[in-house]
This record gives sequence, structure tokens and C-alpha cells, in this order.
Amino acid sequence: MSYGTTFPLWRAAAGGAWQDYTCHAFVEGMRDGTLPRAAFLRYLVQDYLFLVHFSRAWSLAVTKAETLEEMRACAATVHALLNDEMRLHIETCAAAGITEAELYAAREAPQNLAYTRYVMDAGHSGDFLDLMAALAPCVLGYGEIGTRLAAAAGDTAYADWIATYAGDDYQDTCRAVAGLIDGAVAYRLGPSPTDSPRWPRLCARFETATRLEVDFWGMGLSG
Repeated sequence: MSYGTTFPLWRAAAGGAWQDYTCHAFVEGMRDGTLPRAAFLRYLVQDYLFLVHFSRAWSLAVTKAETLEEMRACAATVHALLNDEMRLHIETCAAAGITEAELYAAREAPQNLAYTRYVMDAGHSGDFLDLMAALAPCVLGYGEIGTRLAAAAGDTAYADWIATYAGDDYQDTCRAVAGLIDGAVAYRLGPSPTDSPRWPRLCARFETATRLEVDFWGMGLSG
């Protein structure tokens, strides 16, 4: 799975961390249905909290944007997070007896704190590209994972999760975000972005966020 032209370069620069993230034991447990339900619910509660902060980070991107097109794309992503992706978490947890009020009031795990605050710091201390590099592993990684699992998984207990991230709506979001990133890179770094002195820093941003994704899966498994 490839989204745009910048994402494949960042993914390659992340090296083994990308494989650790997208093929984590947690992910493989969803694929074959062996992931304990308690681990999945623990992850889902934390991911709900993550998406609250992620929505704030995309809102910050609106203020960091330099064009109306960037502002519109970021605002659309905020809408998709708050009104589409979070619905999966609310409905799945409700079926397990966890209300949305309980989700919102849950205590954040250290791995969640580390990841969400890293993303927000990237946006506050850096510019639009710094924030995009920190946001990209989650958005595009989940799209890649969902597509792979949809092709490989049977009818497991996690079919709804897989269908959400493999579905047309989420894949459209991935393509839109990839296009946003490609346009932002070209606008700021020119036609040869890998030659820019900023490129290694952006790759490092992406790789760090990827490693924090690995820790997030681990949090779900270990509690």
C-alpha cells in the first residue's frame, strides 16, 4: 500500500520501526482473532483518548497551514476523526458496558501521554511539515494495516475494526492526507525535497512517531 510520494520515502527512512509497528503482535492478534478481548478494549479506551488529542493536533494544523487548501484539508480530517473514526470506539465500548463519559474520563496511559504530547510539541515547536511528519504514521499506518488485514483476516472478532480502516471512507481520508502532505512538501521544500537540509529532521519526526506507535500497541498487550 502506497499513499502519495512523500509517505513511501518517510516509511522507508523509518527502517525496521515501520515493520515493528504495522506487523506488531497486537495487529497480528486482530488478524487471526487470537488477541484477548480485554487487551483490545484496553487499547480502544486509550485510543479514544488518543483521538481526542489527535483531533486537537489536526486543529492546530489549521492554524499552521499557509494556504486555504491546507486549512480545508485539515478541517476535513478533524471532522472525520470526531464524527466517523471515534464512532467505532464509542459503539464497541458501549457494547462492552463502557459509556462515552467513562471513555472521556479514563486515565491516560504513559504511552498515550508520550505519543500525544510528542505530536502536539511537534506542532507547537515546529511548522506545518513537522506536524505532518508526526501525524502521518497514525493516519497512513492504520490505512495500510486495515488494507492488509482485510485481505488476510478471516471473520474474526475484530472484523469491525478492520472494516473501518480498510473501508472506503478511511481510505479516502488516507489519500487526502497523502495528497496534503505531498503538496505541503512541494510548496515548502521545492521539487527535490530530499535535498533539503530539513529532510533528515522530517524523517526523524516520522520515525519517532512510528516508534511511539509500537509502544502504543505494546501498552494494549501489557496493560
